Amino acid sequence: MEKQLRDLKMNIFEAALLGIVQGLTEFLPVSSSGHLVIGQEVLNISVPGNAFEVVVHLGTLVSVLIVFWNDIWQLLTSLKSLTTRKYILAIMIGTIPAVIIGLLFKDIIIEAFENIRIVAITLMITGVILLSTKLIKLKQREVSIGRGLLVGIAQAMAIIPGISRSGMTISLCLYLGIAPEKAAKFSFLLAIPAIAGAGLLTALDLTESSEPLLPWSVLMVGFLSSLLVGWISLKWLLGLIKSGKFHWFGVYCLFVGLLSFII
Repeated sequence: MEKQLRDLKMNIFEAALLGIVQGLTEFLPVSSSGHLVIGQEVLNISVPGNAFEVVVHLGTLVSVLIVFWNDIWQLLTSLKSLTTRKYILAIMIGTIPAVIIGLLFKDIIIEAFENIRIVAITLMITGVILLSTKLIKLKQREVSIGRGLLVGIAQAMAIIPGISRSGMTISLCLYLGIAPEKAAKFSFLLAIPAIAGAGLLTALDLTESSEPLLPWSVLMVGFLSSLLVGWISLKWLLGLIKSGKFHWFGVYCLFVGLLSFII
């Protein structure tokens, strides 16, 4: 009973803080899911139901749509181009692995969200992968359907909390010889159906749940904070990728993962 009362007392400040964590880490290669697990542990919050997760994911989805709206519009208005159709097909095929993994291993993934030790280890794995990109010799290959599938498999691995979605997809793009700016663009366009799908599945679970809902004010604060901070962090990351500083996020992931494991 005491636990349930604590759940219902999640306030606007905590919602804003977790929304900021989601917005900051959804696009930065440091794992938003892992940071939400750590954030709830630190704040001693057990969020009731899945409503809060839905709204903060919706906030970050809107932010990526805003940042890449010109690219999305360009794709929609050039569908007659064979190159555009191949690019869209690469996004569609790249989305399939995450859908399959998400549906088949849903229960195992939910359990992982409750284990901070698993998150700590996977964060350190993310850190090693990010640091390794410093050794890559940059090339100028284009996104193909085959490369899109491989990047999609990398995205599917990021369903595990602590494994960064953007970290895995951008890193693999770089390893496949795709230029940094093109790697970032494909990674975040690929994120749109992934984030939307994750939010939809969570929302469907919410309709079947008897858990108490959070107040609308708390949900709205979570949505707005994740949207605004998501937009800022995404613009910042794109600048860092252009400047060749992407790998430095690996140091952060290693530090946070090690600290979380020890504490």
